[in-house]
Order: sequence, then structure tokens, then C-alpha cells
Amino acid sequence: MRKWFVIILLAAVVTVCISFSKESLRDIYSRPSSEWPKPLVDAGVQWTELAVLPASPVDLQNDSVKNVVELGKALFFDTRLSGSEKISCATCHKPELNWTDGIEKSLGHEGAINKRNSPTIQNSWFYKRLFWDGRSSSLQDQAFAPINSSSEMHSDMPDVMRKLRRINGYKELFKKAFDSDEINPDKMAEAIATFEKTIISSKSRFDQFLEGNKNALTEQELKGLHAFRTKTGCMNCHNGSMFTDNLFHRTNLSFGPVDNGLYNTTHKEEDRQKFKTPSLRDVMYTGPWMHDGSISDMLTIMELYRKGPPGSPLLKPFSSKEIEGLIAFLRAISSPAEPFIKPVIPD
Repeated sequence: MRKWFVIILLAAVVTVCISFSKESLRDIYSRPSSEWPKPLVDAGVQWTELAVLPASPVDLQNDSVKNVVELGKALFFDTRLSGSEKISCATCHKPELNWTDGIEKSLGHEGAINKRNSPTIQNSWFYKRLFWDGRSSSLQDQAFAPINSSSEMHSDMPDVMRKLRRINGYKELFKKAFDSDEINPDKMAEAIATFEKTIISSKSRFDQFLEGNKNALTEQELKGLHAFRTKTGCMNCHNGSMFTDNLFHRTNLSFGPVDNGLYNTTHKEEDRQKFKTPSLRDVMYTGPWMHDGSISDMLTIMELYRKGPPGSPLLKPFSSKEIEGLIAFLRAISSPAEPFIKPVIPD
């Protein structure tokens, strides 16, 4: 009798343990994030916990701000800002492609192939420095670069100003935006930058989970979240509400010609081949990936990271079994492009 009692008791314990195992990650991550397991990060790494998508810093309830955004939106889609009058900012940042262009490297003046991939402009207000090599410190400064680049929009600011000043529709838009019909480069850049600050991701299922819908993530996605935080070292670089540390790192995952990245901006030896950490929000919709657009399959990226690229101490090797969960989690933090109404271009 005692033997059967022990067997029944052990069976009950095993059943409870199995049940707990199935539910444990959901239980753990249903708690406030302050009670989540400590992430795996290297000593000295400054990190912040994963969090809900923040709102745009632009107050669209303010009519004067809305007028600046309206102007910036028109400028962003206007091909007349380019020398050929065939290329606009939206040529490389298409709203239907989550504000990327979907190709390996962006195409510029007369089909010139640029050396880097066009990153999404979603959530670009968040970055402290812009471009893969960090050469711009603000969105206003960033707006000038493609226009003046001989390989991109192939124009120059005096020509752009002359074009805009001849267009009555722009005089009206500048007047509404800045209470003056004076058209100058600084106002143009401010308008484009303000418009870009309104371009943010849609909330993902992960955001829904954080906001209280504890069934928003599948078991596989929860496994991926757990691995992302506690096994792989992903949190070394991809943390916070935007899944980026806003810094620059060397990944050694480039397969084309050597590109020195941040070094081209700082001229510091330690910055050779370092590139900006991209946000992982909407990552499953913004490929191909890496600074040179050299990888078009997320499984390939995971396999490369799994093996631990040499010279990248921030990455930790992980098992092939964990890849499925990680990719599932990346889908859970990705939202498809929202419908977008393109502006009527002034004439």
C-alpha cells in the first residue's frame, strides 16, 4: 500500500512540475519587468529593460506643428529636391516597405549603387547619431546629406532653394508652417526632420503583452524572449524600448569590401568597422539586413550569430534549437506597414 502511495505521489509531483514548466515563462514574464530574470550582459555594459514603444515626440494636436509636418511631408516626397528631379527622400524610404527600400543597397543618381543599405526612418527621432557611421548628430543635419551627395540626390542647396522659391504652393506651405513665406535651407531641414519624427512603429504584440494582454505572445515567442534576454547576449546591444543601445559596434558580419564605418567619422582606430546598432522593432519587415544589406535571410543571421563571430565579445554562442524561438520573438516585435496617404505635391 505504501509503495502505491509513493508511486501516486511521485506521479502527481511530476505532473505538477510538467504543468509548471509549461507555464513558468508566461508566469515569470507576466510579472512587472522589474521582477524579470536578470539579463545576460557583459560587465560595464549600460542597458535598460525592454519596454513599451514610446510615442512620437511631435505634438500633432498643435496646429502650428501640424503645419510644419505637412510641409515636411511634401518635401520628403518631392523629387524636385534632386538634380535629376527623379529622386525624393521617399525613393529610399517607402512607407509601404516600413520606410525602407527593400533592396541590398540604395540606388542614387542615374542608378548609382550606394555602398550601404537604407535603414528605416521609423523611430529615427530616438537616435543620438544618424547614418550607419554616425556622421550626423540630428535629423536636421541628416536631411542635408542625401540632397548634397553626388551619388544620391545629386543636387546642391542653392539650386534646391531656387526651385522651391518658384513654386507658389511652397510659399503658402512655408507661410503656414513658419509664419513667413521665406524659404531657406534651415526651414526646409527643420520641416523634413519634424515630419520624420512622426514616423514611428505601430505597437507590436510584444507591446500588447507588456500592456497587460498576457496571451499576446505564444509559448515559442516567450521562449525566444527568454533566450534573447538571458542566454544569447542580445541585450548587450539591443535593449530598451527601441531594442538598441544607441551605440556603435563591430560585428564582423560583413561580406563585401571593407567599410570602416564609424572610423570615417571619428578617425579613431578603435572605431574601425563599427556601425550603429539598428533598432530591432519591425525587423522582420525591414530586410535585407546589416549595414551593407548583405544578408536577406534571418535564419542566416541567426546561424552566424549562433557560432559567435570572432572578435565580437558582445555576442554569445547559442544552440540551433533556440533559433526558432528567437525568430518567433523577432516576429512578435515586428508590425507590418500602416496605410499611409501620400501628399499632394505643391505646384
